[in-house]
Amino acid sequence: MSWEEEIGELRKREGLAHAMGGPDKVARQHEFNKLTIRERIDTVADGDSFHEIGALAGVGTYDDDGNLTAFTPSNFVFGTADIDGRPVILSGDDFTVRGGSADASIAGKRTQAEGLAYELRLPHIRLVDGMGGGGSVKTIEMAGRTYIPELRGWETVVRHLGVAPSVSLALGSVAGIGAARVATSHYSVIVKSSAQMMIAGPALVDWASLGDVSKEELGASKIHTRNGAIDDEVTTEAEAFERARRFLSYLPSSTDELPPVIDSSDDPARREAALIDLIPKDPRKVYKMQTVIDAVVDQGSFFEIGCRWGKSIITGLARLDGVPVALFAENPMVYGGAWTADACRKLIRLIDLASTFHLPLVHLEDCPGFLIGKQSEETATIRFGSQALAALGQSPVPFCCVVVRKAFGVAGGANHKPGSHHIRVAWPSGDWGSLPIEGGIEVAYKAELAEAADRDAHLAKIKERLNRLRSPFRSAEYFEIEEIIDPRDTRATLTRWVRLARRALSADPARFWYRP
Repeated sequence: MSWEEEIGELRKREGLAHAMGGPDKVARQHEFNKLTIRERIDTVADGDSFHEIGALAGVGTYDDDGNLTAFTPSNFVFGTADIDGRPVILSGDDFTVRGGSADASIAGKRTQAEGLAYELRLPHIRLVDGMGGGGSVKTIEMAGRTYIPELRGWETVVRHLGVAPSVSLALGSVAGIGAARVATSHYSVIVKSSAQMMIAGPALVDWASLGDVSKEELGASKIHTRNGAIDDEVTTEAEAFERARRFLSYLPSSTDELPPVIDSSDDPARREAALIDLIPKDPRKVYKMQTVIDAVVDQGSFFEIGCRWGKSIITGLARLDGVPVALFAENPMVYGGAWTADACRKLIRLIDLASTFHLPLVHLEDCPGFLIGKQSEETATIRFGSQALAALGQSPVPFCCVVVRKAFGVAGGANHKPGSHHIRVAWPSGDWGSLPIEGGIEVAYKAELAEAADRDAHLAKIKERLNRLRSPFRSAEYFEIEEIIDPRDTRATLTRWVRLARRALSADPARFWYRP
């Protein structure tokens, strides 16, 4: 007795599954400059590391003798793989089969993929291209009924956020629950022009009398990377895969581990001469905070996240002497670095990521406070700012702040993590207070100025008197700032701190579920 015949049947069915939607549909995918799901998997995974689960799932057609005559594979492909030598769950939609809709019975496979990522405590990389599980109107006739929407299994998607890294790549037209899958991740990327994300497509929008719009007008990358629904945009799928790989390189495989440390060839005591004269003495003049970041972290290690929204705060991941950290810094080129509602939302995401995956937090501060004015009040800046400060205070990881220049008002208080004893240093350019002298002097001395014979001359004298007192060295005398350093020694200060911070880290369970 031999089972060779059955093995032949197995190989035949595997071949049908690998044919996806057929040559015509594959060619059409390529016409839109998109890879097929199997090409994507081969590109993002380490060579020959992908092990597929559920390849035989689909819809078969049989003759009267029970022989398979046609087969439509499930349009969801998943399995285990390695990325840079580390195991992950890798899953993706096959748009060549029913455009990724539920008509091709993907729900069970998707649930299994999410469940394995959660239970095995593995990173999950989602390659999203289609509705990702939602049905079409045609589903009603095929099923013989309508169905009431449920989110069965969604609790697993959410729980996974508190267990292991989750990355979603929007690689085509993504709608409905597919869009929710993109947003419900620690990091998301969309491919410019060839991908869009929307709650519902143009046909449904038109039916609802909300306008005749194209997919690009509804959900282009420029929309969602500027409102924060998606973190970053790229121009090619290859760039998206590289962003996913790089993001994962800073994080542990799960919350049970500490982030991986790599060997760094960058001198931990490297001094950058340009920092000594980077900060203008005129507080109204700006400079590039990116110059500071690049000077103090390991060369080439800064990985910015969300560069197209909340632009007054720069957020990202970096390495200091090979140790991964989460870093944020105000951007003086945008609103002078003032915290906006969107900037606070972006900062909360970074702090929560650091808290979940045991990343020490670094703040390079030049904060004039919350952005003021009518628009800031209308966007509830104080609400989101308060949430950001609460997230900082609740974060269990070590924190370090370098006050580069300004630290004013409530937002400026983020040089200190409430309830914590941590390293905090300032450059000689440090300038702080409840509000800038320039902005409050005429209110504080209103009566005195009104009585002065020469108002302008008297105002100049008051400014001169106050400016003699605003020196950071006066604050250091009272131990209100612990240390003032030469800007050129900032990298050495941070690398010395991160070695201590690393010793203090522990892979304790998260105190909260990460919120997307």
